Amino acid sequence: MTQMKTAATFKSVNPARPTEVVGHVEDLSIEMLEKIVNRAQRAHSGWAMLPAPERGMYLHRAADELQLQLEDIAITMTKEMGKTLAEAKGETARGVAILRYFAGEGMREIGQVIPSADSDALMYTTRCPLGVVGAITPWNFPVAIPIWKIAPALAYGNTVILKPAEEASVTARKVIACFHSAQFPEGVVNIATGQGTAIGKALVEHPYVSAITFTGSNAVGKQIGRTALERGAKYQLEMGGKNPVIVTKDADLDVAVEATISGGLKSTGQKCTATSRVIVEEDVYDAFKEKLLRAVEAITIGDGLEASTWMGPLATKAQFEKVLEAIDKGKKEGATLLAGGNRVSSLDGYFIEPTVFENVDHSKSLAQEEIFGPVLALFRISSIQEAIALANNSEYGLSASIFTTNIQEMLTFTTEMQAGLIRVNAESAGVELQAPFGGMKSSSSHSREQGRAAIEFFTSVKTVFVKG
Repeated sequence: MTQMKTAATFKSVNPARPTEVVGHVEDLSIEMLEKIVNRAQRAHSGWAMLPAPERGMYLHRAADELQLQLEDIAITMTKEMGKTLAEAKGETARGVAILRYFAGEGMREIGQVIPSADSDALMYTTRCPLGVVGAITPWNFPVAIPIWKIAPALAYGNTVILKPAEEASVTARKVIACFHSAQFPEGVVNIATGQGTAIGKALVEHPYVSAITFTGSNAVGKQIGRTALERGAKYQLEMGGKNPVIVTKDADLDVAVEATISGGLKSTGQKCTATSRVIVEEDVYDAFKEKLLRAVEAITIGDGLEASTWMGPLATKAQFEKVLEAIDKGKKEGATLLAGGNRVSSLDGYFIEPTVFENVDHSKSLAQEEIFGPVLALFRISSIQEAIALANNSEYGLSASIFTTNIQEMLTFTTEMQAGLIRVNAESAGVELQAPFGGMKSSSSHSREQGRAAIEFFTSVKTVFVKG
């Protein structure tokens, strides 16, 4: 999506047809944000005092509303950021499931009884909400990522202000409307749209915002972390990835190719967990490459609303230009282009051919920099030890996968791979909603989202000692 600023709104356009307007988005002033933060702060005590099962019922109602609006929200998502309608429907359905999962948190334990050295005392822990939580989210998953931040924050008694990416704000408003339709109390669920450099920055700096949960680029995430640390706010950062897949000589190559294509090129490669580096043992390298290139050639590119489309456009003009620049840089650095590498000239939108390189110098940009587009780099290696060493040679550590039927290689990989999400005989992209998600090294602030792990960020532990 591209935005053209007019007065106090942005115009959201379809990346498959840049002349088509999807909607208009408010560009809030700092004064308007101040009112939103104050409203969330006033609402917090009442929301936190509600019994947790009652908060869970609100989340169940929000899930019902999102389910009712699934088709409309998915179509809006496809129009606004380009992913196929099938993927958009799947993501919205995941949002429904996340809401139902965290609705159930209202019925689960939040502390433990601890034996005391004093026989006349009771000692236990409980958990307290943080207060107002600011959620700053990206454009690539405009339903799932906001909801997997909002749902646990609400379940544990916090109020929330969502600052969506400018490029996904039309979809985000429709998601927040589901919470309003579920009749959440005034000020509990809020949205603040506008420029990240203004509204996002002000949200991070606001003294009433007790915590910030962020998904996005490393540069922005590190700045958010510094700002939050300086004023004592809690922060959670999920950032980039340069995710490897290893294919060993005893792997099922058809399964490995299918997963590499799915993990690397679905959503046009615009996933933080997308496969980027494909590390293949030399005994099967040529056979794997042949199968991969045939599969890439069969990919259909077009508007995500068309049923025949497998891969849609890049989400924005800026991202489109960034990916083309990365491809050109890879060529200049001496990598061999095997497939793609060009704009799709027959289409008007921000379409790029799925692109595959080999003979890539692992110290160069194609192997080290996150591209966030449909670009794969192939590497030929001689052993599992060499493969793991190469896979770990990155500042990132978000996700990684291996394809092998050798149990010892599986165990070695799961032990030695420096990534927060490890997948065996499955694509690098994707994690089930009930499981913790987060990265190592520069991919994360080392906290975890989703599943029961979410309680660690969205609450503080209180230890209680009672003496009779």
